[in-house]
Amino acid sequence: MTESTLSLAVNGREHQLVGKLELFRPPAKEQGNGDRSGNGAATWSAAIVGLGYVGLPTAAALHGQCARIIGVDVNLERLREIEARQADLAGPDRVRLDAALDDGSLQMTSDPAAVSAADAVIICVPTPVDASYAPDLRALRGACESVVAHARPGQTLILTSTTYVGTTRELLAEPLEQRGLHVGSDVFVAFSPERIDPGNLDHLQRTTPRVVGGVSAECAQRGATVIGHLTDNVYLVSSAEAAEATKLYENIFRAVSLALANEFADACGALQLDPVEVTLAAATKPYGFLGAFPGPGVGGHCIPCDPHYLLWQLGRDGHRSPLIEQAMTGIQLRPTRVAERAREVLAAEGKTLAGARVIVIGASYKAGVQDLRESSALPLIAGLLGVGAEAHYYDPLVPRIELPTGLHMQSEETPAGSDWDLAIIHTVHPNQDYSWVRDCPRVLDATYQFDVAPHRVVV
Repeated sequence: MTESTLSLAVNGREHQLVGKLELFRPPAKEQGNGDRSGNGAATWSAAIVGLGYVGLPTAAALHGQCARIIGVDVNLERLREIEARQADLAGPDRVRLDAALDDGSLQMTSDPAAVSAADAVIICVPTPVDASYAPDLRALRGACESVVAHARPGQTLILTSTTYVGTTRELLAEPLEQRGLHVGSDVFVAFSPERIDPGNLDHLQRTTPRVVGGVSAECAQRGATVIGHLTDNVYLVSSAEAAEATKLYENIFRAVSLALANEFADACGALQLDPVEVTLAAATKPYGFLGAFPGPGVGGHCIPCDPHYLLWQLGRDGHRSPLIEQAMTGIQLRPTRVAERAREVLAAEGKTLAGARVIVIGASYKAGVQDLRESSALPLIAGLLGVGAEAHYYDPLVPRIELPTGLHMQSEETPAGSDWDLAIIHTVHPNQDYSWVRDCPRVLDATYQFDVAPHRVVV
């Protein structure tokens, strides 16, 4: 750990942080955590519990950093998909995953007991919300119970799944103590929120800072050493709870920003202004402004789900957070607003949405990935069908989808634009041909940035 103070810029001002947030520099070698030089001399092992959109790139990033990587996932279909090299992974992570499969350093299993063979265990399971936006803790509780049951002395256990404040202590530290394993001397427990940006090669794990908070000071040190194999910058906070709150704040900030961007875009529409132009102009201010672009909705696991963990926890204790509640309501209603705008576009030419042939372009939640988690395209398509539209979708990366109603759909082959009454631009993937959209008589651009069709209108 560096002895000098850490300086961070917040709202354009430098803040010296002493004794609260510390930059951690792991030693080259540490007992039980191996050689982090990546030269093949590493002798430690790591188990990754959950091989989804966080766990799989985490496992890939450890190739060359430790001698053995144990991937644990109860979903046998997911294990077969990874083994067949069909998992959605790109860039350096794809290269490392292939190398780990080739040389056998990555071993995958559905047996939870396999974690007992690892020096470090990193838990990366999903933490979604249910239909009423309450936390769905089944995967989290199951993973933590399994890790606790098979933990052994000397292990470092790190939870990375975004969750409510107090989870690490409640689901890992306290049950370990009940098993007779003293946390801080027998086993070491920490929380380090994941920072994975699927499909974005500008935000690689190695260059993205990570935060670590431990149940004790020694837990924090051990956890930081493990996470130091994934990134060059590890920052320690005072507790696991502070690290858990850090992740919630990151995603709540983004949720509020996106809800505001969408609301401001509606205001710009009423004033006949381009919200992207205005946002870019505002972003020229070198201090006090962090802009976000409007869109068709907010997808992915983090923003649509994670703020509800805080709202749920606060509500359980009798507290409210009206600003966050309003932002999440705006995010939930955004696909409905897009569908309403589709009705307006058709009505302007004397047509109704009921019976109209509508194609939604792009089903994944962001460009360049196959990820459908919480994609706003799914409730959008369901909403269009619900009012009688003949709705279809086109996504070259996503061949099939399942709507919230349970209906399964397949992507259209490259369509003819003239076959549709309306095209709704939801997600535009790079290196794909969308020139056919020009032939569609009406184009509703929910991305605000689709310039292929000059006659398009925005939400």
